[in-house]
Amino acid sequence: MTAVHYHEGGFPPDDRLDWSELIPLIGPASAMIARYDGMLAAVPNPNVLLSPLTTQEAVLSSRIEGTQATIGDVLGFEAGQMPESPRQNDDIEEILNYRAALRHAEHMMQELPLCLRVVYEAHELLLSGVRGESRSPGKLRRIANWIGPPGCAIDQAKFVPISTEQLPDAMSSWERYIHKETADRLVQLAILHAEFEALHPFLDGNGRLGRMLIPLVLWQQGLIRAPRFYISAYLENNRQSYYERLLGVSRDDDWTGWCKFFLEAVRVQAEDNIRKAQAIFDLYDSMKFRVSDATRSRYAIHALDWIFQYPIFSSSHFANSANIPERSAWRLLGTLCDHGILKLFNTGNGRRAATYGCAEILNIVEGREVF
Repeated sequence: MTAVHYHEGGFPPDDRLDWSELIPLIGPASAMIARYDGMLAAVPNPNVLLSPLTTQEAVLSSRIEGTQATIGDVLGFEAGQMPESPRQNDDIEEILNYRAALRHAEHMMQELPLCLRVVYEAHELLLSGVRGESRSPGKLRRIANWIGPPGCAIDQAKFVPISTEQLPDAMSSWERYIHKETADRLVQLAILHAEFEALHPFLDGNGRLGRMLIPLVLWQQGLIRAPRFYISAYLENNRQSYYERLLGVSRDDDWTGWCKFFLEAVRVQAEDNIRKAQAIFDLYDSMKFRVSDATRSRYAIHALDWIFQYPIFSSSHFANSANIPERSAWRLLGTLCDHGILKLFNTGNGRRAATYGCAEILNIVEGREVF
């Protein structure tokens, strides 16, 4: 097997794209993103209600790189449940870092445009305290790396990224391309993602960071009003095609093939995001009446908002953090369980608090009956 090497001199490829193949895909993808963003605009608190989908995106993006933890594992860990193994603990910590890095980048971009400084700080957070923490977090690699079977030599690699000597200038070119006026913004995003993955600028975390940048670019381009776009489910379900199309950019100069794959991913995932987000919003609307009728409490809607933000939680976390008087909080928990709105996942014992969850929210996020 001969390794594919980085496409030196091949970026950006604007004059080599076959627009006759791309134009039929651009319209449907753009329209679906606009529908998704329009739906979010009509909801008063989308960031709270979509919090579980943000966690699921971190789960699925990390799963592409080999983690096995589920959203239930992550939310249960945050609620105080102990991981089943050291491996699961490591997986969960990486997923939590992904979510924290995205939040940090979003915060920075309220003051700055998307730039290398944002990328470096997000990468540093992504690898902080986890398996990649010894691999120069937040710094461009200074040694060669390559992609292939674990432990393989460079001559056995499947792909060899750009050299370390050329990397700084290439990253500067990538940064400039973010802000360039192009024929279409979704095609521009497809090119940015492929180029970032081909440069493979860090020793670890390139795939996760590259996928994290997708909603950030969409947000900066004004296509969505907040970086709440979830694409990793499609990429995880089509992992082999994802990798093959990325490889084809450097191997065959097939930027058009990659852009077609990406545009379809955006369209399909925008449609799936609409379906899941609408289901969450509809559930919230129905639960407002169910929770109010069940509890007859002035804290009913306040508790409901908190539960949508933390669909798995410990009783002590709810009692201490939901800004509800403690006696009312405990009474609410009991009533919501009695009416089937919450489920008791784990009973408390000794110093460990009981764990509760809203199965209806979690099953929407998973897309199937899991809880």
